[in-house]
Amino acid sequence: MRSLATYDARNSAPTIVTAERILTVDESRPEAEALLTAGGMILAVGTLAECEQAAEHAGISPVRVDHAGATIVPGFVDAHAHPLMYGQLLTWVDITPAKAASIPEIIELMREAATHLPAGVPLRGFGYEQRNLAEQRHPTRHELDQIATDREVYIMNASGHGGVVNTFTFEKFGVTRDTPNPEGGEFFRDAEGDLTGELSDAACNVLTGLHGVKVGHHGPNFHLGDEPAEHQRQLDLVQREFLRGGVTAIGDAQVSKREFAAYLEMADRGALDMRVSMYFLSHLLDQVVDLGLTGPFGNAFLSAAGIKLYADGTLGGWTAYFPDGYLGDPCRTGQLYHEPREYTELVRKAHGFGLQTATHAQSPIAIKMVVDAIEQALADRPDADARHRIEHCGLPTPEEIGRMAQLGIRPVNQTQHYYNWGEGVEQAIGTPGERFNPLGEFRDAGVPITISSDAPVAEPRPLEAIQAAVTRVTRRGHKLGEDSLRITAAEALRGHTLEGAKTLGREAEFGSLEVGKRADYVVLGQNPLDIDGADIAAIPVIETWVDGSLKFRAEGA
Repeated sequence: MRSLATYDARNSAPTIVTAERILTVDESRPEAEALLTAGGMILAVGTLAECEQAAEHAGISPVRVDHAGATIVPGFVDAHAHPLMYGQLLTWVDITPAKAASIPEIIELMREAATHLPAGVPLRGFGYEQRNLAEQRHPTRHELDQIATDREVYIMNASGHGGVVNTFTFEKFGVTRDTPNPEGGEFFRDAEGDLTGELSDAACNVLTGLHGVKVGHHGPNFHLGDEPAEHQRQLDLVQREFLRGGVTAIGDAQVSKREFAAYLEMADRGALDMRVSMYFLSHLLDQVVDLGLTGPFGNAFLSAAGIKLYADGTLGGWTAYFPDGYLGDPCRTGQLYHEPREYTELVRKAHGFGLQTATHAQSPIAIKMVVDAIEQALADRPDADARHRIEHCGLPTPEEIGRMAQLGIRPVNQTQHYYNWGEGVEQAIGTPGERFNPLGEFRDAGVPITISSDAPVAEPRPLEAIQAAVTRVTRRGHKLGEDSLRITAAEALRGHTLEGAKTLGREAEFGSLEVGKRADYVVLGQNPLDIDGADIAAIPVIETWVDGSLKFRAEGA
């Protein structure tokens, strides 16, 4: 049993926390009976008697908090999320599969929402996935015209990489059948060449304006502009949702000046209750270097982590790079965001300044481009602990997985993607889609497993993500791939806690319940290691604690 003799008495009151089981995710002591916390830190981990002895040795009189019948785990780490975008979408109309299973249901939900908006205010919805709809296709602009013809109507696909607009929107922004597709995006057309209403990636610039996040700025165009005060409201909503799921630390995987300003304002007003590690978009690389944000920067709640890049698009929106076309539509190939040489230079530059890179890559070609670039950067400046990341890393070949192990590359996967629409990946590219996010292959090759949500693409519900990793069974009950692709509940729990912290470079602070780390933990209604994998998502999150302070409590708890 290890303990600290001193603590900062100015911070949170000394407390001994007990539960039926405490899963520490610490290999030296996987389970404990009690924790001693004070000043936001863990001072002792062990039996109740050991924690009482540590308190006596430190000269403190702790209060007791007992969570009878519950299981305590480290605070979940969501290493890849888009909080501000998620906050925006929480203020839009919910058209996810649970709310709308068909196009008429989408139309009805949007129509009803329009009655609560002033005339002319744009109407926006989020969360449809075409393969989850009864019609098995995207809605059309003509169908959205049934909602409104006198205001913008936009529904965003669950992938976040595009959606559908009504005719009014095209007319407002001057988009016609003769409008050329922008680089890195598309205005989709039917067999006669007429606009269908669907648009993807850079084509969304018509909605976000000149200052959106564009392909020319090294990333797809996600965010629609809002006033700074509205961004604060959105982040408050989002933080509540992360804490509700037991998430105490996140990696924001798409930070522009807008996100940075919003986080600084949130910190200034003392409202930041979860830990945020920021990955700045690659078009800001020179500014990050010029400002000297290449070493430790920030505090325990807001810090700079690295640079976010894009290699290709999304599997959900069929913009990931498959030059031979998609099985579901041979005319669609997706795209690379950079030529290999340009991308390699970006990675080498970031690595040369000591910056961790996190690159979105889904297709085998895109993933290989990332691995090649990292290999070159490491050859130029060896670093055994660079921890370069590949975001999503959907379909790596076994060869690339082996190279990732050798190079210390950390994939960051989202198992809820295949829980929500794993069938769609198979429909898009055929049988190889069964290997989507091959966590078992990563484990067997010695590649660390990190699990995250990609919120808002999936809700920040770590227990649902852990269940998907353990079962590889989709929401519809379809098994995706062989059992060899599955991992154990213990491995998945580690992937959403300690390995997430390692991916963020912050395992010395959190990710496991160990002496000297932050007192970030979650109280669960059941032990996720002791129940059937198919039941893990149903475990209630009772409380979420950050720095030894209660930040969320479920109703009725």
